[in-house]
Amino acid sequence: VQLQASGGGSVQAGGSLVLSCEASGNIFSIDYMGWYRQAPGKQRDLVAHITRGGVRTYADSVMGRATISRDNAKGTVLLRMNSIEPVDTAVYYCYVHTYQSVDIWGSGTQVTVPA
Repeated sequence: VQLQASGGGSVQAGGSLVLSCEASGNIFSIDYMGWYRQAPGKQRDLVAHITRGGVRTYADSVMGRATISRDNAKGTVLLRMNSIEPVDTAVYYCYVHTYQSVDIWGSGTQVTVPA
């Protein structure tokens, strides 16, 4: 499985963000799809993920502001975030967890929210 992410860039505080990620290869081996983020000097943390069956998990920091969705047939996952804040500045990584318990990461996309 390979991952290709798009979206990100500079976003005004209070605005919205949309990140998308497309998996290729054996997409039917994928259980979880989602996003992590890593702010400067901090560890990589979960933002949200969604199982093949549609069960969603969100970090407390984005609860109520983020919506994650996926298309199993296309192998795509979409993250929408509203009310963006400077603390959301980070590199966002698409990832998948397969049924073989393998984690695969995308290359990361920078999101910057100027104060």
